[in-house]
Amino acid sequence: MRIGTGWDIHQLVEHKPLIIGGVLIESNKGSLAHSDGDVLIHAIIDALLGAARLGDIGTHFPPSDKKYKNISSALLLRETLNLIQDYSIVNIDSTIILQDIHLNPYIPEMRRSLASIMNIDESIISIKAKTAEGLLGEVGTGNAIIAQVALLIDEKQSVDDTGSLYWV
Repeated sequence: MRIGTGWDIHQLVEHKPLIIGGVLIESNKGSLAHSDGDVLIHAIIDALLGAARLGDIGTHFPPSDKKYKNISSALLLRETLNLIQDYSIVNIDSTIILQDIHLNPYIPEMRRSLASIMNIDESIISIKAKTAEGLLGEVGTGNAIIAQVALLIDEKQSVDDTGSLYWV
């Protein structure tokens, strides 16, 4: 088993959509980013890559590459899953820190969205929403969003023709 952690932050600006966990959140501000700015998916990608010893999101999907401009973070997550196909996800625990937007009504939909994107059971996904209580600079003033993730992956197991268990 391998543990991974991920962290991401994005500035929030007017006239941009706010997408978190693959879900469009009703807001007058959204993430300023090269891709669609899904801070939660970006943190999950970093955690997965870190757990598998494969670097970080910028290594595989550099913002300098124009093909990633405005790309859906869900597509980046699916590509990341291809990179770690010898592992299965055991659990994901995440926290989103956002000042002015109440996320709790969106959490069930975010869990369903992430489960669908990753083809895993939503019961292994935890999402918590916190405020910065007016602190933490730009996050506390409602001008930024943070996501942090801890997760566990395990090597996939298979059974050979003789019925013996082995790790892929």
